[in-house]
Amino acid sequence: MRILMCLLFFGTASAANHTNDGWITLFDGSSLHGWLASESKNTFQLHDGILVVKGDRSHLFYVGDVNGGKFRNFELKIDVKTEHNANSGIYLHTAYQETGWPEKGFEIQINNADKDPRKTGSLYGVSDLAESPIRTGEWFTTHIIVQGKKITVKIDDRTVVEWEQPDDWSGTSDFPQRKIDAGTFALQGHDPDSTVYYRNIRVKNR
Repeated sequence: MRILMCLLFFGTASAANHTNDGWITLFDGSSLHGWLASESKNTFQLHDGILVVKGDRSHLFYVGDVNGGKFRNFELKIDVKTEHNANSGIYLHTAYQETGWPEKGFEIQINNADKDPRKTGSLYGVSDLAESPIRTGEWFTTHIIVQGKKITVKIDDRTVVEWEQPDDWSGTSDFPQRKIDAGTFALQGHDPDSTVYYRNIRVKNR
């Protein structure tokens, strides 16, 4: 019932628009069609074409019809801005779950000034950055590339992480399903004291 209510609230139709250079828009700024929130759907609000993330812990999963909601090799670009003490994340190769932190896939950290030592651009718990490459209150572009067993993270065209999954990789101690596979994307609402803004969410298959 909870899942059905969320689907009715956000809709299941994709808001995708295709461009000549292969990029597909997953969020058009006017609706959350094709996205499904866990736990607290009120954490995600639209204001002037921007997705504002603030509230109780929740994750917004892409469940639209682009690729059937499953992506393996791709490029993902998202414009992001944070307020002070904001903490969020962009998940890849993940899957919808009703509660808790997503167990499947990887998280790209969004955290410029919060006390969490893992800063923006980190491949969370796998390849972490001790300092944020950008400043709070300014828009920046997170560019994530997955090809084969390699994950590359760029912040404003600067490469901050390049990581290749070893053949004997068994996930992390907290998340054994943190592996390169295939799955969807999710945006994280971390806590009520955290405010993050997202816009221009687009993907390109590789």
